[in-house]
Amino acid sequence: MIRILIADDHTVARRGLIQVVSEEPGMQVVGEAKNGQELFALLRRQPCDLVVLDISMPGKSGLDVLSELKHEYRNLPVLVLSMHAEEQYAVRALKSGAAGYLTKDSAAEELLKAIKKVIGGGRYMSLELAERLALEVAGGVARPPHEALSHQEFRVLCLLASGKSITDIATELSLSVKTVSTYRARILEKMSMESNVELIRYAIQNRLVE
Repeated sequence: MIRILIADDHTVARRGLIQVVSEEPGMQVVGEAKNGQELFALLRRQPCDLVVLDISMPGKSGLDVLSELKHEYRNLPVLVLSMHAEEQYAVRALKSGAAGYLTKDSAAEELLKAIKKVIGGGRYMSLELAERLALEVAGGVARPPHEALSHQEFRVLCLLASGKSITDIATELSLSVKTVSTYRARILEKMSMESNVELIRYAIQNRLVE
């Protein structure tokens, strides 16, 4: 029996995942969490074979949770399931230790296929993403500037590009306005840009925001 923990802050999404998994012989959801704190509390008392992790949760981002998971539970496979297109988080998630990346609009059959492949020790990603990573390894594709950002810097970039103010971002990420302003300055420096307008234009062109 494949024991699965689900971490997603949307109740409807968790219910849907549980239904898909429960209908598949040999799989069982043994716990669910709505944030990283609940997930780690669950892991301490409930052994599992796989974590299905949403990338966007309140508090610590899914990427930060992923990094902590791989540090504390090195051999535990994590399948990232996200509402965001691959262009936004897939490469970052895989390089942070995720065993697979799947968007939430994927069919139920694809989710089950991904779970089975990851449990078998494989990596799951789309053909397009696999080709992109192969080209990067071969040196045939330059890494886009946003991939040089830290997880938190990237999160701030996406929020700035979506039109949120420094104050709004500070509230959403539970940070001070000064800290968010510092992140913004680092982002501009790393990406060789001078204004939010340039960041927004870049984010749209690279499909980092909807």
